[in-house]
Amino acid sequence: MVGNKKSGFKAPMMVKAMLIWMLICLTLYGIIGLLTYIPRGKALSNATLSTISEHIDSSLYLALLATEYRALGAHYADELPNISVSETLLQLTTQLNLSDVRTLFGNTIPGFQPYRYRIIVGQADTNYDNLPVESSPPLEIIMEDRLVTDSSGADKTEQDDKPEQINDPSIFIYNTHNRESFLPHLENTDDPNSAFHSDVNVTLVSEQLKQSLADKGIGAIVDRTDFTNVLHQEGLEYWQSYDASRPVVEEAIAQNQSVEYVFDLHRDSRRYEDTMITIEGEDFARLFFVIGADFEGNEKNIELAKQLHERLEAAYPGLSRGVVEMGGTGRNGVYNQNISEQALLIEFGGVDNSFEELYRSADAFAEIFADFYWDAEPTSTSD
Repeated sequence: MVGNKKSGFKAPMMVKAMLIWMLICLTLYGIIGLLTYIPRGKALSNATLSTISEHIDSSLYLALLATEYRALGAHYADELPNISVSETLLQLTTQLNLSDVRTLFGNTIPGFQPYRYRIIVGQADTNYDNLPVESSPPLEIIMEDRLVTDSSGADKTEQDDKPEQINDPSIFIYNTHNRESFLPHLENTDDPNSAFHSDVNVTLVSEQLKQSLADKGIGAIVDRTDFTNVLHQEGLEYWQSYDASRPVVEEAIAQNQSVEYVFDLHRDSRRYEDTMITIEGEDFARLFFVIGADFEGNEKNIELAKQLHERLEAAYPGLSRGVVEMGGTGRNGVYNQNISEQALLIEFGGVDNSFEELYRSADAFAEIFADFYWDAEPTSTSD
């Protein structure tokens, strides 16, 4: 009997100890999960907290408000969910939402990684299946010599590697992935991963944009650094391209105090159905604004992209595919945008677009940006 009393006494104590241990583990797991979700370089700012909280079902907030405001609870009685502590903890610690299976795929299966990105502004056809794709074949493939089939409108005059000097330029344009090219102008290939060329590439779109801006009274510098060659010379990999371009951007801004805007032009790896649009009988290469998610203070960059998207939408409906915030594993997530609050990465077209379409889009963007620029410029007043 004495033995039975002892065992009866120990059992509840063991259960209690196990429950306390489980509670401690869950608390630690929750804290660690919350901390690891914070993007690189970001503190717990309002924007970061908003990003974290967006993984929680919105109906939970309604239920919490109803506990304080009885009238609200009575009005939405049929719509209020039963608050599940376990599901709430699951969403906070793992960002898994049981009502949205995409969150499971997006966090566990590499192929579904795009579902971790955030579409800020989009079109009816903009979704997580057709966000910009950054092709990243081995550097030796990018540097291969390729023949040009149709260079009409893509002729490149002899230029040195140094950017030209312009009095009081307002815009700095560069191309981190400077050899991104376009299949209609390359011979014997229809493979997006082969759409690279040392001369006939996205840098020509930058030159066209500079000229269009100049026609509207806005000075721009186009950097002509071959960052692909820099990677090769320094023994770096293609994913380190932004490490190669960052010093050039910093130097350009330091040497040109008049520079207000920084544009990094890229070419999407998406195909024609996503990157071409016909507006009033003319074909254009569509644009996409990409903002880095992995640095603190990207709100101003986002706001600039949204304003330009809205102006493009008003004048050229559908030309801009939208604004997306991208970061996390497999992405740079900064894109040199923490150098300037008015720095943007803009995808111009895709692998299947022609220079005719690309130049038309560059002209349209210059037109819209010029209106935005001159509207924002303070006008001098005389006494």
